[in-house]
Amino acid sequence: MTEKLEGVIVATALPYAEDASAPAGLRPDLDKYAEHCRWLVDNGCRGVGPNGSLGEYSSLTDDERRAVARTAIEAVGNDGIVVVGVHGVGAHQARGWAEKAAEDGATGVLCLPPTMYRANRGEVIHHFTEVAKAGLPVMVYNNPHDTKVDLTPDLLGEIAQIENIVAVKEFSGDVRRILEIRELAPDLAVIAGADDLTLEALLMGATGWFAGFPNVFPKESVRLFDLAVQGKLEEARALYEPLVAAFRWDSRTEFVQAIKYGMDYVGRYGGPCRPPRGPLVPEHLAQLEQDMKKAVESLR
Repeated sequence: MTEKLEGVIVATALPYAEDASAPAGLRPDLDKYAEHCRWLVDNGCRGVGPNGSLGEYSSLTDDERRAVARTAIEAVGNDGIVVVGVHGVGAHQARGWAEKAAEDGATGVLCLPPTMYRANRGEVIHHFTEVAKAGLPVMVYNNPHDTKVDLTPDLLGEIAQIENIVAVKEFSGDVRRILEIRELAPDLAVIAGADDLTLEALLMGATGWFAGFPNVFPKESVRLFDLAVQGKLEEARALYEPLVAAFRWDSRTEFVQAIKYGMDYVGRYGGPCRPPRGPLVPEHLAQLEQDMKKAVESLR
């Protein structure tokens, strides 16, 4: 049976260390990153996802990007799954990253449609067909806000026919789509992609959560996931509702900075981002601190 890439998979944030010789004076701190990946799995998360948007893949050199993926794979070992982001401008780049992920021992890959180009239907099908040729299970990623390409339920029905396409990370924000996707592509696992729609998505039949805020709250996020899939709605809502104000930052432009701040807030290491991401402005910091305080107090 093909691995469906379900459960709580954390889109891992990437820590940096100051280094004047590195781009923007920051190099990926692979020791800290390995420890973070290990901590997430040890706290019950099913796996990790290096080199996603939250992992700032587009700000990394090619060598850094591969080193980050290898670090996650080695850190997790046989105790979890690793779903490597293989996003690329074109099919040849994305397939190349998928082939490297397969060589390095990844469980599967996460892939956007072509980045920086509004691909048409045929180009989208070609893109995912090429990525799937690497032989790993593929989770396609629908993020029409950033890519301007919408993987609609009927298009996903077609994409799901490609061998090795097993799941979709759904980040459209439209929870109504989940049942339609399940109708048109019944073998495709639907994975919640937006933290602030997680409970709604799971109640509609999503079987995974590819998540940002579990970088901050891994154990509690796994509990939320388990309660939801077990249908324990009252308990799930009681846990979820005080967290949603923080979770909403996962759907904002500043989501990387916000999640790293959240990590710092709870005593982990988030640290700075590489350009083009700058520090949070004072009004965002004030709101985020309030949202994090509410979340942390609710968990006490």
